[in-house]
Amino acid sequence: MKYALLYFALTSERFLRWELCMKSRRLWRSWTGCYPLTSRLNLFPLILGGGDVLMAAETGSGKTGAFSIPVIQIVYETLKDQQEGKKGRASVKTGGAIFNNWQMNPYDRSTAFAIGPDGMCCQSREFKEWHGCRSTKGKYYYEVTCHDQGLCRIGWSTSQAALDLGTDKYGFGFGGTGKKSNNKQFDSYGEEFTMHDTIGCYLDLDKGQISFSKNGNDLGLAFEIPQHVKNQPFFASCVLKNAELKFNFGGEDFKHTPKTGFVALNQAPDGHAVKSSQTGCAKEQTLNNVKQFKKYVEDPKLRELLVIGGVAAKDQLAALEQGIDIVVGTPGRLDDLISTGKLSLSQVRFLVLDECDGLLSAGYTDFINRIHNQIPQVTSDGKRLQVIVCSATLHSFDVKKLSERIMHFPTWVDLKGEDSVPETVHHVVVPVNPKSDRLWERLGKNHIRTDEVHAKDNTRPGANSAEMWSEAIKMLKGEYAVRAIKEHKMDQAIVFCRTKIDCDNMEQYFIQQGGGPDSKNHQFSCVCLHGDRKPNERKNNLERFKRKEVRHLICTDVAARGIDIHGVPYVINVTLPDEKQNYVHRIGRVGRAEKMGLAISLVAMEKEKVWYHVCANRGRGCYNTRLKEDGGCTIWYNEKELLSDIEEHLKCTITQCETDIKVPVDDFDGKVTYGQRRALGGGNYKGHVDVLAPTVQELANLEREAQSSFLHLGYLPNQLFRAF
Repeated sequence: MKYALLYFALTSERFLRWELCMKSRRLWRSWTGCYPLTSRLNLFPLILGGGDVLMAAETGSGKTGAFSIPVIQIVYETLKDQQEGKKGRASVKTGGAIFNNWQMNPYDRSTAFAIGPDGMCCQSREFKEWHGCRSTKGKYYYEVTCHDQGLCRIGWSTSQAALDLGTDKYGFGFGGTGKKSNNKQFDSYGEEFTMHDTIGCYLDLDKGQISFSKNGNDLGLAFEIPQHVKNQPFFASCVLKNAELKFNFGGEDFKHTPKTGFVALNQAPDGHAVKSSQTGCAKEQTLNNVKQFKKYVEDPKLRELLVIGGVAAKDQLAALEQGIDIVVGTPGRLDDLISTGKLSLSQVRFLVLDECDGLLSAGYTDFINRIHNQIPQVTSDGKRLQVIVCSATLHSFDVKKLSERIMHFPTWVDLKGEDSVPETVHHVVVPVNPKSDRLWERLGKNHIRTDEVHAKDNTRPGANSAEMWSEAIKMLKGEYAVRAIKEHKMDQAIVFCRTKIDCDNMEQYFIQQGGGPDSKNHQFSCVCLHGDRKPNERKNNLERFKRKEVRHLICTDVAARGIDIHGVPYVINVTLPDEKQNYVHRIGRVGRAEKMGLAISLVAMEKEKVWYHVCANRGRGCYNTRLKEDGGCTIWYNEKELLSDIEEHLKCTITQCETDIKVPVDDFDGKVTYGQRRALGGGNYKGHVDVLAPTVQELANLEREAQSSFLHLGYLPNQLFRAF
């Protein structure tokens, strides 16, 4: 117990100052009035005390506020101290590039990849494993000389690529065996090379092409850069197995003069335009929290900046020039600003990874590791870097593995438990069985447009093939979605579809029901949100839904991650997600702010053939309906198995409804009005803050006791630390 008292005593002064600086506790009440309080309070002293925190919470639980408030407090205190002359101001400002020399990056390499002191000579003496590395920045032309006969691949990659160059869609390599490789596709190219050979690596951003030369001889075009990576920054990259290479980025004369028009890497201008397909919705939510809470601290005022792709960088750069205290952003644009030296990490105090599982599944592991390695572990004023990781689904191997690498003895705070469903959320499944419900045969052409997976198949009624049942499922799901909206008189709902084309088709089907985006009062008025919609359209659509100008938001998982809309009463899952954790994330869109919500999932009883694009264009213009194992872009989707996995994960059996989608009254006692607070035992949640007042008072008393105990010890904090 003495350890706990000591810990709270050492943090209580900051904790009490934090309370006092909130004018009339307006900040406190603006947050506690929305979310359950007790568990979130545990986070404040943990973060205020300087520790790393792993935070698990279901969507909508207030985790963004839980880290925003103490972060704002510490940033404010730091700036206040600096304003009073204790330290120089440590805002995030622009500056020179993090790395001044063109070299291979010691922070972006495999564990057994060795880099010489000059940053140019690289080697891996592992006989059985490949080890890779990227340069700090890179464009246009560089040269590599082989110093022994080991195996290697050299070339170009983006920041999202694996270090094993050429094994994913973001890396383009040329190996000593004479093979070029991208996305694990190895094809013959040029000729073999070995010890004493010099390979020239060309990147033509104007034409979107990558090529190589051997000992000055042009080997011709190797790769056309796909559209999805064409506007990302490229880096010089390599991967070695028992080999050694010497790089030349132009710091000395090239052995072989590059082709006309190409310049050396160290003569290339910093950075090039970056476009991002991310919606930025999650980051906007975080920024809104910062704006909401920072208004209660003044002199100095905090300056925040949202950094996302898809919008002009001019205003962001101008703000950075003036100095920024808190930056919220998406990986793509952040990576561009950091790699080109426009955003310096030299004075960063906090690294917060919100929706961490989503970042990792999107392929940003290397990016996170790289920026963490660029942030000083101890700041100029002697404070240790704090890392906060949080997500609705923290319980994953990847998140735990990441935390071991970048966090220092983190405290795990489980605010709800492993992927549990809030009591305010009722969720049911509706079986979609084309064999028992033959409605699809009677629709004629009056059905939802399908995704054309079966455009080349015989899907007419009577074919009795797997393809016929699959096409019938797609038609029935459109009908059931409409039926659910009518049955429950849904005045606001989020409709989740699996792919962008499914979203587009559902939007058009709602419009056919009379529900265009301008049909404000119509039952099927809707807007769409997914990665192919332009950023301004996505933002406007989300705002229109929030303002209830339209009733339904049709979106993909990626587009919906992190959006925060209070009081949405309904969710419709047109297709179950392929990750069981995402089921909890989806249905957590309802039941927020203690208002009741209903989530309806349409579950196919037969396998459904769906798109699963592995092509370079990620589905744009692709009509390859062959199965993935046959070189195509489709898979068979088994929702019955997915449902079983979800129920096993949640340790419950989800209630099933009939195809009329009437929720059984007995299950919820008929006392629930979705979108409103639930009456319990004659009371309700209206007096939520008052009910918790004794708990808050008890915590305040404990804080005072801890403070008093600390003062009576008669030691300075640093003496106490030395004693332990």
